[in-house]
Amino acid sequence: MDTAPARAAIDIGSNSILLLVRAADGRTLHDEARVVGLGQGLGDRGLFRPDRMDAAVAVLGDYVARCGELGVPVEDIAAVATSAARRALNARSFLDRVRAETGLAVRIISGEEEARLTWLGALDGLELAPGRTAVVDLGGGSTEVVIGEGARIGFRTSLELGSVRQTEAFFGNRPDRVDPRDLGRLRQVIEGDLQALREVPRPRSVVAVAGTATTLAAMQLGLVQWDRDRVHGSRLTRSDLRRFIDRLLASSREQRRAAAAVAPERADFLLAGACILEAVLGALHRESMVVSDGGVRQGLLVD
Repeated sequence: MDTAPARAAIDIGSNSILLLVRAADGRTLHDEARVVGLGQGLGDRGLFRPDRMDAAVAVLGDYVARCGELGVPVEDIAAVATSAARRALNARSFLDRVRAETGLAVRIISGEEEARLTWLGALDGLELAPGRTAVVDLGGGSTEVVIGEGARIGFRTSLELGSVRQTEAFFGNRPDRVDPRDLGRLRQVIEGDLQALREVPRPRSVVAVAGTATTLAAMQLGLVQWDRDRVHGSRLTRSDLRRFIDRLLASSREQRRAAAAVAPERADFLLAGACILEAVLGALHRESMVVSDGGVRQGLLVD
C-alpha cells in the first residue's frame, strides 16, 4: 500500500493566490485560485494595502487548513510569493505576519526563478509539437517569458508588465470606460518593453498561463462556468485577442463583468492583459498560443 504523503504548493501573486494539492501518485486532490488583489495600488515601489493583506492572510489561513485536512502539514507546504512581493516595501513584514498567524513560511522568488517554475508547470501534462516552445506567464504585476526545447531552457526574462499594474497605470482604478488615447499610450509602452523578445529565436509553439489567458480562453469558448478540461489546451489567436481588445474597449465595467462570467473579478484587468498577450505573440512572430492551466504551483511540485 502506498503511504507516501500528499504534496501542496501555494503561489502568492499580485492578483491571485493559488493552491494545488496532489497525491503521491500525481492525482489532483485540490486546486483552487482566489482573486485577492494583493498588489492593487502598489505601483513600482509602494506598500501592500492593509485590507489586501487582511484578505490574503484569511485566504492563506483557509489554504493551510485545507492542506491539513488532506494530510499536508503546514511545514511541508511549498509557498512562494512573486512580483508584488518583490516590489512592496512592506513585503517582509507582511510575510512575517503570515508566518505568525498561519504557520506558513513563504519564500520571495526572483523573476527568473518564477519563470523557471512557470515553464515546468505550464508544460506539465500538455502535449505539444516537438521543437522550441515559449511559455508566457502574464500575472498581475509582471510577465515571465521562458523559451526552451525538451528539458533545456535557453532564454528567460521577467518583464515589468502586468494586467493589474498596467490597468492602474493607464486606465485608473476599476475604470468604467477606457479612453482610446490611454489604450494607445499603453500599447506604446508594451511595444517598447518587448524589444528583447524580438531578438530571440522564433519558437514553434507559444503557451500562455495564468488568469488572464484562461479567462479569455473561457470567453472564447462561451463558458459561463469554469471547465478546466475545455480551457486547458485550447487556443487563442492574435485575431481573437484583437477582437477582445475592441470588445472590452467599447464595454462598460458591468458589461465586462458579464462577459467574463467564469471570473468576473478579473474583468477590470482583461483589456490590458489582452494587449500584452497580443503584443507578445507579435514579438515572437507567432499567430496563436495554447492556453495552459498550469503555472508556478505545478512547477513547485514538478521541481
